Amino acid sequence: RQRQMCIRDRYNGVMKVVPVIIVSLGAALAAACSEAPQSEPPRQRPASPEVRVIAEVLKFERQRTRVEAVGTSRARLSAELYAPTSGEVVSVNFEPGKAVKGGDVLVELDSREQRLAVRVAELHLEDAERLYDRYTRSADSGAVLPTALDAARTAMETARVELEQARIALDDRTIEAVFDGYVGSTDVDPGDRVNTDTLITTLDDRSSLFVSFDIPELFIGELSVGDEIELETWNGKAPVVAGEIVDIGSRIDPQNRTFVARARVVNDDDLLRPGMSFRVRVDVLGELYAVVSEIGLQWGADGAYVWTVVNGAAAKVPVQIVQRREGRVLIDGDLANGDVVVVEGTQQMRDGVPVIYEVQRMAGQPEPELSEAVIGSRSPLVIP
Repeated sequence: RQRQMCIRDRYNGVMKVVPVIIVSLGAALAAACSEAPQSEPPRQRPASPEVRVIAEVLKFERQRTRVEAVGTSRARLSAELYAPTSGEVVSVNFEPGKAVKGGDVLVELDSREQRLAVRVAELHLEDAERLYDRYTRSADSGAVLPTALDAARTAMETARVELEQARIALDDRTIEAVFDGYVGSTDVDPGDRVNTDTLITTLDDRSSLFVSFDIPELFIGELSVGDEIELETWNGKAPVVAGEIVDIGSRIDPQNRTFVARARVVNDDDLLRPGMSFRVRVDVLGELYAVVSEIGLQWGADGAYVWTVVNGAAAKVPVQIVQRREGRVLIDGDLANGDVVVVEGTQQMRDGVPVIYEVQRMAGQPEPELSEAVIGSRSPLVIP
């Protein structure tokens, strides 16, 4: 019992001390909190420094697709000369490959009979005219019946037609150049007999050539008369020449899905020949797109984009690549002609960052014009 009473007294003593300790700790904590210095207000973050970059003024160009084809040429005027009638060749008046004028006599056939026929027709006409004139003077006196006068008039008109036929037959005994050009080779010699199936020679006016070539139907409507093309011979000896499209076919070939275009090529130096094949290059122009340097095009998780400068601050503009060229890229996006696009220093760009830019241009080119979004925001320094 005494032991239990001793334990109870100790417990009661401890319980009396615990509240005192708690109160003391609370007072100490209160004093410590009252003596702690008050927290300082949050500091403002310093403004972002201006970023210096090199930019270029945005321009728009048309999408260009180069189409290559094989073309075949023909002379501006070309003819195969045949004998209009049968007969014996008495003279060949040209040298193959030489230039001739329209109307020059190239080949003559024996025309003795035709000359006599013309003379006979002339005599018949003279006789018919005399008879008709005599009947006309006698008709007023009633000595000639009207039927006789009509017959005389008919005979005179018939004689005129016969004379004209004789002259045509005489003209057919000569083969003439129908236009200015160059004659080809011939297998006809004096003494040969020819007929209407005998090819005498060829005649070409090659002052200009027509080159025909096939274009895929994908580009129907993209080409028009007057468009320029480039032509080059396959042997590469002749220089590249320029041509102009003069007509375009009206239908699509269902077998190969192409249409025919024809271009005219000037041949003043006479280096090209009809029948030559050419490598034809046509630049088909499409829609207008913005063009930037390749180094200005950036890539991110969402695709391609460029950095522009709007009112002195950086702005990110998503774009799509349309076409790549030598050192340049055609892009499609929310861009306008004259916008400023950053091409160097893009690693420092963030949306809204103040930007000081220098516009770079090639020497000898006029100073680029800026769009309204950047005019007045910051005067660019143009680097020649």
